[in-house]
Amino acid sequence: MKKHSIPTFSFLIVFLFLLQSCNNSKISHSETIKTKPTEKVSNTEKRTSVKETNNQIEVFDANKMLFNGKVSRYFSLKEFEIFFDKADSTKLMSEEEPCAYIFENPDGSKDLEDKYLYKNGSRFENSKDKVAVDEFRFTKNNYLKYNNVILNSDTTINDLRKLFPNAVNTIHTLDVYGEGKLQVIQLREDKDNISDGHIKVFLKNGKLYFMHWWFPC
Repeated sequence: MKKHSIPTFSFLIVFLFLLQSCNNSKISHSETIKTKPTEKVSNTEKRTSVKETNNQIEVFDANKMLFNGKVSRYFSLKEFEIFFDKADSTKLMSEEEPCAYIFENPDGSKDLEDKYLYKNGSRFENSKDKVAVDEFRFTKNNYLKYNNVILNSDTTINDLRKLFPNAVNTIHTLDVYGEGKLQVIQLREDKDNISDGHIKVFLKNGKLYFMHWWFPC
């Protein structure tokens, strides 16, 4: 009986050693798995960040605009007379006292001779030989070519949605002086948000009506 006791004892020691090794292996494997949820959270955060950027209001880039397919937002007084003919009326800007001038002197001052030119319901700012679109009305003969797309008085909200889906999702009603309640969408002027202002696009009876560059006082 004594001769068999030593091998039996040795076998028990080997068995216990192997059992402990298996348990250690399981613990190590379990700890490795626990790192995976952290990676998933990181990817989710990245996807959320991209989604927020994609929901940003679009830019209505003046560099891509051609009014009546002829002139950009800024042009000369001579070009105004060529493409729009003579103004229906004019008014000194000092009489209107707008919140902001498109053409300002480097020191922030304004020329007293600066005036508004009115043509077919649209309004242009004029300083010496320079002209800029301030408010553009989509009358029967007025249209805007933007990114090779024609926008006119027949343009619907669904047409605008193709160009500015995020902005159209924020469409609301505004009580406009002399016009009543109109639908309006608001667009950014530049991608870096350098400008303090924005562009308001108004619709009447579901159709494009006019656009206006707005600046705070």
